[in-house]
Amino acid sequence: MKNKILLIDDDPTLLELLSQYLQEADYEVFTAANGTSGMKLAYNERPDLVLLDVMMPGMDGWEICARLREMTQVPIVMVTAKSSEADKLRGFRLGVDDYVTKPFSFAELVARVQAVLGRAKLPNNDNGYATHGNIKLDMKKYQAFVEERVVELTPTEFRLLEALVRRQGKVASEEELIQEVWGGYKPEDASMVRRYILMIRKKIERDPSNPSLILTVRGFGYRLGTGPLPPLT
Repeated sequence: MKNKILLIDDDPTLLELLSQYLQEADYEVFTAANGTSGMKLAYNERPDLVLLDVMMPGMDGWEICARLREMTQVPIVMVTAKSSEADKLRGFRLGVDDYVTKPFSFAELVARVQAVLGRAKLPNNDNGYATHGNIKLDMKKYQAFVEERVVELTPTEFRLLEALVRRQGKVASEEELIQEVWGGYKPEDASMVRRYILMIRKKIERDPSNPSLILTVRGFGYRLGTGPLPPLT
Protein backbone atom coordinates (compact mmCIF):
# COMPACT_ATOMS: atom_id res chain seq x y z
CA MET A 1 0.00 0.00 0.00
CA LYS A 2 1.31 3.43 -0.94
CA ASN A 3 2.10 6.00 1.73
CA LYS A 4 -0.21 9.01 1.68
CA ILE A 5 1.38 12.45 1.52
CA LEU A 6 -0.61 15.63 2.17
CA LEU A 7 0.96 18.72 0.60
CA ILE A 8 -0.31 22.10 1.87
CA ASP A 9 1.03 25.15 0.02
CA ASP A 10 -0.52 28.21 -1.62
CA ASP A 11 1.90 28.10 -4.58
CA PRO A 12 -0.03 26.35 -7.39
CA THR A 13 3.07 25.73 -9.49
CA LEU A 14 4.91 24.09 -6.61
CA LEU A 15 1.84 22.02 -5.74
CA GLU A 16 1.60 20.68 -9.26
CA LEU A 17 5.29 19.97 -9.80
CA LEU A 18 5.99 18.51 -6.36
CA SER A 19 2.81 16.46 -6.44
CA GLN A 20 3.86 14.94 -9.77
CA TYR A 21 7.37 14.22 -8.46
CA LEU A 22 6.03 12.53 -5.32
CA GLN A 23 3.61 10.43 -7.37
CA GLU A 24 6.48 9.29 -9.58
CA ALA A 25 8.29 8.32 -6.35
CA ASP A 26 5.32 6.00 -5.65
CA TYR A 27 3.42 8.10 -3.10
CA GLU A 28 -0.31 8.81 -3.06
CA VAL A 29 -0.53 12.60 -2.94
CA PHE A 30 -3.27 14.96 -1.77
CA THR A 31 -2.90 18.71 -2.19
CA ALA A 32 -4.46 21.74 -0.54
CA ALA A 33 -3.91 25.41 -1.36
CA ASN A 34 -4.96 26.70 2.07
CA GLY A 35 -5.21 25.70 5.69
CA THR A 36 -8.94 25.02 5.77
CA SER A 37 -8.77 22.57 2.87
CA GLY A 38 -5.63 21.04 4.33
CA MET A 39 -7.26 20.36 7.69
CA LYS A 40 -10.27 18.74 6.00
CA LEU A 41 -8.02 16.47 3.95
CA ALA A 42 -5.95 15.59 7.02
CA TYR A 43 -9.11 14.54 8.84
CA ASN A 44 -10.67 12.64 5.93
CA GLU A 45 -7.61 11.00 4.34
CA ARG A 46 -5.43 10.32 7.42
CA PRO A 47 -2.10 10.92 5.60
CA ASP A 48 1.12 9.23 6.64
CA LEU A 49 3.04 12.52 6.38
CA VAL A 50 2.26 16.22 5.88
CA LEU A 51 4.43 18.63 3.88
CA LEU A 52 3.51 22.08 5.12
CA ASP A 53 4.34 25.61 3.98
CA VAL A 54 4.46 28.38 6.59
CA MET A 55 3.60 31.59 4.80
CA MET A 56 0.02 31.27 3.56
CA PRO A 57 -2.90 33.71 3.70
CA GLY A 58 -5.55 33.09 6.32
CA MET A 59 -4.54 30.11 8.42
CA ASP A 60 -0.72 29.99 8.21
CA GLY A 61 1.51 26.97 8.63
CA TRP A 62 2.12 27.58 12.33
CA GLU A 63 -1.60 27.44 13.11
CA ILE A 64 -2.13 24.41 10.87
CA CYS A 65 0.71 22.60 12.60
CA ALA A 66 -0.69 23.37 16.04
CA ARG A 67 -4.15 22.15 15.02
CA LEU A 68 -2.77 18.98 13.47
CA ARG A 69 -0.90 18.23 16.69
CA GLU A 70 -4.16 18.53 18.60
CA MET A 71 -5.63 15.59 16.70
CA THR A 72 -2.74 13.44 15.43
CA GLN A 73 0.93 12.58 15.74
CA VAL A 74 1.32 12.40 11.95
CA PRO A 75 4.89 13.32 10.90
CA ILE A 76 5.10 16.94 9.69
CA VAL A 77 7.83 18.39 7.49
CA MET A 78 7.89 22.18 7.22
CA VAL A 79 8.80 23.40 3.73
CA THR A 80 9.38 27.13 3.87
CA ALA A 81 11.51 30.13 2.95
CA LYS A 82 11.64 31.14 6.64
CA SER A 83 15.11 29.97 7.64
CA SER A 84 15.94 31.90 10.81
CA GLU A 85 16.95 30.18 14.04
CA ALA A 86 13.81 31.50 15.74
CA ASP A 87 11.55 30.06 13.02
CA LYS A 88 13.20 26.64 13.21
CA LEU A 89 12.89 26.54 16.99
CA ARG A 90 9.25 27.56 16.73
CA GLY A 91 8.65 24.66 14.35
CA PHE A 92 10.31 22.15 16.66
CA ARG A 93 8.33 23.46 19.64
CA LEU A 94 5.14 22.80 17.67
CA GLY A 95 6.28 19.24 17.01
CA VAL A 96 7.55 19.20 13.41
CA ASP A 97 9.76 16.27 12.44
CA ASP A 98 11.94 18.03 9.88
CA TYR A 99 12.41 21.56 8.54
CA VAL A 100 13.36 22.13 4.87
CA THR A 101 14.16 25.62 3.64
CA LYS A 102 13.41 26.91 0.16
CA PRO A 103 14.88 26.68 -2.41
CA PHE A 104 15.40 22.91 -2.27
CA SER A 105 15.77 20.06 -4.73
CA PHE A 106 12.86 17.65 -5.10
CA ALA A 107 15.29 14.75 -4.77
CA GLU A 108 16.46 16.06 -1.39
CA LEU A 109 12.91 16.55 -0.19
CA VAL A 110 11.92 13.00 -1.17
CA ALA A 111 15.00 11.70 0.68
CA ARG A 112 13.87 13.57 3.78
CA VAL A 113 10.32 12.25 3.40
CA GLN A 114 11.65 8.70 3.17
CA ALA A 115 13.82 9.23 6.25
CA VAL A 116 10.96 10.64 8.34
CA LEU A 117 8.55 7.88 7.27
CA GLY A 118 11.23 5.28 7.93
CA ARG A 119 11.76 6.29 11.54
CA ALA A 120 8.03 6.90 12.15
CA LYS A 121 7.12 3.38 11.00
CA LEU A 122 10.14 1.40 12.07
CA PRO A 123 9.13 -2.23 12.66
CA ASN A 124 8.56 -2.98 16.31
CA ASN A 125 10.32 -6.06 17.67
CA ASP A 126 9.47 -5.43 21.31
CA ASN A 127 6.88 -7.35 23.29
CA GLY A 128 6.21 -4.63 25.85
CA TYR A 129 8.10 -1.74 27.35
CA ALA A 130 11.54 -0.20 27.28
CA THR A 131 12.38 1.42 30.61
CA HIS A 132 15.14 3.33 32.34
CA GLY A 133 14.70 4.97 35.73
CA ASN A 134 11.58 7.14 35.69
CA ILE A 135 11.09 6.76 31.92
CA LYS A 136 8.94 4.01 30.38
CA LEU A 137 8.22 3.59 26.66
CA ASP A 138 5.28 1.56 25.39
CA MET A 139 6.76 0.05 22.23
CA LYS A 140 3.40 -1.13 20.87
CA LYS A 141 1.49 2.14 21.27
CA TYR A 142 4.52 4.42 20.87
CA GLN A 143 3.68 6.23 24.10
CA ALA A 144 6.12 7.69 26.60
CA PHE A 145 5.61 7.87 30.36
CA VAL A 146 7.55 9.76 33.01
CA GLU A 147 6.53 8.67 36.53
CA GLU A 148 3.37 7.19 34.95
CA ARG A 149 2.53 10.57 33.37
CA VAL A 150 1.85 10.32 29.62
CA VAL A 151 4.15 12.57 27.59
CA GLU A 152 3.11 13.44 24.03
CA LEU A 153 6.11 13.04 21.72
CA THR A 154 6.43 13.31 17.96
CA PRO A 155 7.65 10.16 16.15
CA THR A 156 11.17 11.59 15.90
CA GLU A 157 11.25 12.60 19.56
CA PHE A 158 10.08 9.12 20.53
CA ARG A 159 12.80 7.44 18.46
CA LEU A 160 15.46 9.72 19.95
CA LEU A 161 14.34 9.03 23.50
CA GLU A 162 14.15 5.31 22.70
CA ALA A 163 17.76 5.35 21.48
CA LEU A 164 18.84 6.81 24.83
CA VAL A 165 16.66 4.47 26.90
CA ARG A 166 18.13 1.41 25.19
CA ARG A 167 21.62 2.49 26.23
CA GLN A 168 20.61 2.31 29.89
CA GLY A 169 22.65 5.31 30.99
CA LYS A 170 25.56 4.87 28.58
CA VAL A 171 26.66 7.86 26.52
CA ALA A 172 25.44 8.24 22.91
CA SER A 173 27.24 10.59 20.56
CA GLU A 174 25.34 12.86 18.16
CA GLU A 175 26.63 10.77 15.25
CA GLU A 176 25.30 7.57 16.83
CA LEU A 177 21.91 9.19 17.43
CA ILE A 178 21.76 10.45 13.85
CA GLN A 179 22.51 6.93 12.62
CA GLU A 180 19.77 5.37 14.74
CA VAL A 181 17.08 8.04 14.55
CA TRP A 182 17.61 9.46 11.08
CA GLY A 183 18.70 6.17 9.54
CA GLY A 184 22.11 7.53 8.64
CA TYR A 185 20.63 10.44 6.70
CA LYS A 186 22.66 13.46 7.82
CA PRO A 187 20.37 16.39 8.72
CA GLU A 188 21.07 19.65 6.94
CA ASP A 189 21.39 21.45 10.26
CA ALA A 190 24.25 20.13 12.42
CA SER A 191 22.41 21.24 15.56
CA MET A 192 19.30 19.14 14.80
CA VAL A 193 19.99 16.60 17.55
CA ARG A 194 20.56 19.34 20.13
CA ARG A 195 17.29 20.99 19.20
CA TYR A 196 15.34 17.77 19.55
CA ILE A 197 17.00 17.11 22.92
CA LEU A 198 15.90 20.60 23.99
CA MET A 199 12.32 19.93 22.89
CA ILE A 200 12.19 16.57 24.70
CA ARG A 201 13.61 18.12 27.87
CA LYS A 202 10.85 20.71 27.83
CA LYS A 203 8.31 17.89 27.77
CA ILE A 204 9.79 15.47 30.30
CA GLU A 205 11.98 17.48 32.68
CA ARG A 206 10.56 19.26 35.69
CA ASP A 207 13.25 21.90 35.27
CA PRO A 208 14.50 21.87 31.63
CA SER A 209 17.22 24.40 32.51
CA ASN A 210 18.61 21.94 35.08
CA PRO A 211 17.87 18.53 33.52
CA SER A 212 18.00 15.35 35.57
CA LEU A 213 16.70 12.88 32.97
CA ILE A 214 18.62 13.70 29.77
CA LEU A 215 22.15 14.74 30.63
CA THR A 216 24.75 16.37 28.40
CA VAL A 217 28.19 14.79 28.56
CA ARG A 218 30.31 17.65 27.27
CA GLY A 219 32.48 16.65 24.34
CA PHE A 220 30.86 13.20 24.05
CA GLY A 221 27.07 13.38 23.68
CA TYR A 222 24.06 12.53 25.84
CA ARG A 223 22.98 9.95 28.38
CA LEU A 224 20.02 9.33 30.64
CA GLY A 225 20.29 10.18 34.29
CA THR A 226 19.44 7.68 37.04
CA GLY A 227 18.93 9.95 40.03
CA PRO A 228 15.55 10.92 41.51
CA LEU A 229 13.61 13.78 40.00
CA PRO A 230 13.64 17.09 41.89
CA PRO A 231 10.44 17.80 43.84
CA LEU A 232 7.61 19.60 42.11
CA THR A 233 7.23 23.26 43.06
